[in-house]
Amino acid sequence: MISTQTHLFTEIEQTIKSLKPETISEERKATLQPLIEFVQEKVSNQQDIRINFICTHNSRRSHLSQVWAQAIAAYFNIKNVFCYSGGTEATALFPMAAEALKNSGFLIQTLSEGKNPVYSIKYSENAHPVIGFSKKLDDDFNPKSAFAAIMTCDSANEACPFVPGAEKRIPITFEDPKAFDGTPQQTEKYNERSIQIATELFYVFSKIQS
Repeated sequence: MISTQTHLFTEIEQTIKSLKPETISEERKATLQPLIEFVQEKVSNQQDIRINFICTHNSRRSHLSQVWAQAIAAYFNIKNVFCYSGGTEATALFPMAAEALKNSGFLIQTLSEGKNPVYSIKYSENAHPVIGFSKKLDDDFNPKSAFAAIMTCDSANEACPFVPGAEKRIPITFEDPKAFDGTPQQTEKYNERSIQIATELFYVFSKIQS
């Protein structure tokens, strides 16, 4: 069967092409290196690549990471990448995090309302959308084994010294845009964090040799 590339929505492609991975510090590159090694090993062995991004409330940084990782893997035509997210507790995907993704070109549809809404987050006309909602890291929606657990916040990193089923546990923490909720800088800071996460994941997947 011929392997075809997933074509991302034009606005997402433009966002990705505008990223500046050269701005990533050497110290930060060292933080990202274990994830590069995990993905490369799976690609080299022709194995599925499962990545679960974990944050305390599974409401902001973990979702941004999950969605961008899925889209950027498709951008680089890296196959069999399955991205997930979870928290040490379940809350809700914060609307501003979804809005930041929308601002970069993702097509977001609300599938169900309520305290913990469920979103369809599409990055391509033909690829399966990311299903976004808040859940605990061991939720049945997430993988039970053979995955990398990426700890995207300090509190989750400290609270979960061991993640059951994880093949590798990698702390890659980001500052929480929640600090700017309700302020005039809210939109700017959520977009800023989303682009930082996209830039670093672009760097990760750009290093993978097929």
